[in-house]
Amino acid sequence: MENLSSELSDFEELLELTNGDENSSEVKEIQESLAKISNEFELLEIATLLSGPNDASNAIMTIHPGAGGTESQDWAEMLFRMYNRWCETRGFNVKLLDYLTGDEAGLKSATLEIEGEFAYGYLRSESGVHRLVRISPFDANNRRHTSFVSVYIFPEVDDDIKIEIRDEDLRVDTYRASGAGGQHVNKTSSAVRLTHIPTGIVVQCQNERSQIKNKATAMRLLRSRLYQMELEEQRKKQETMAKSKKKIEWGSQIRSYVFHPYNMVKDHRTNVETSNIQAVMDGGIDMFINAFLADPDLVKS
Repeated sequence: MENLSSELSDFEELLELTNGDENSSEVKEIQESLAKISNEFELLEIATLLSGPNDASNAIMTIHPGAGGTESQDWAEMLFRMYNRWCETRGFNVKLLDYLTGDEAGLKSATLEIEGEFAYGYLRSESGVHRLVRISPFDANNRRHTSFVSVYIFPEVDDDIKIEIRDEDLRVDTYRASGAGGQHVNKTSSAVRLTHIPTGIVVQCQNERSQIKNKATAMRLLRSRLYQMELEEQRKKQETMAKSKKKIEWGSQIRSYVFHPYNMVKDHRTNVETSNIQAVMDGGIDMFINAFLADPDLVKS
């Protein structure tokens, strides 16, 4: 806010220097300054909408393909790239916690930790099923295929939030780590998978070199998942969830990405759409996020 106020003051001084002369050398600088101020004001306006209890938190993202084998796994990889590109433009730090490569292409599952100011507040709008329609590059007959991928976002839980996890409620499995492109391959069983028996929640981590560090990260993921589950249960009890909100399940997609027979990406909650598919797949999803945040019914759901 202070930076924006300072830039507005500088802008006023530049205006005075032009003396109304459109050909003044300061005009170009004024135009650049105005564009910068306009962009910062828009970001400030969106930031005021991020007032949820966990909006300021870092985010944990999981990506899982639906039925459809290689086609859905490839779609999952495309979304994985899209979100990484979006994080790059935001200056967010992305840490890959778990990645399971697809059988022929794409990925079977991925878990990312996204660190940045209001990371969860922005990304929670992406939770749901994402639908792709295209001519499959894996189909020799060039037929059109529809694929689904589930994206789930939950806030990273701070250490001061107490979530009780009893040892008897945990099953701990270890296995050899293997990352995307053959990275981080270990000859020892350093990767850790935790199963919370009462809820059925499964988390895993193979990013770290040691089993101890992987287990610590997996425990942090599990605590975050259990915390998010508790928040959802509270919302249900208080009947604050919007009745119109669809469950996150196959067939109840929040957004469709159509590559054939026409080009369109459409968010079914806000009706925001664009024909510039390439820009979206390169991380240009702010239009969808901002529209979600601007809708009070969606934000409360």
